[in-house]
Amino acid sequence: MELNDAFAEALRSMRQRRGLTQEDFVMVTSRAYMSLLERGLRCPTLEKVEELASVMQIHPISLIVECYLTRDPDIDLKEIFKMVRTDLKIDLP
Repeated sequence: MELNDAFAEALRSMRQRRGLTQEDFVMVTSRAYMSLLERGLRCPTLEKVEELASVMQIHPISLIVECYLTRDPDIDLKEIFKMVRTDLKIDLP
């Protein structure tokens, strides 16, 4: 799956799970741009990811992680966190 498509699916899924409509994002983006994002036709900036996450009241990393879990269903959340801890050289229990 292409990265834009995975992000689109993750964004749509997280928005719907929170009971939000595309119109609920009007303070940070237009409904037309939300539609483009959710169809994988546009790629958001990090700033836009942060704004979208704020509307959903989640951490931006949650949206990014959801994207990569969608893109590669053979990897699980624990494996992603293990890679991140290694990359950041953080020892957590």
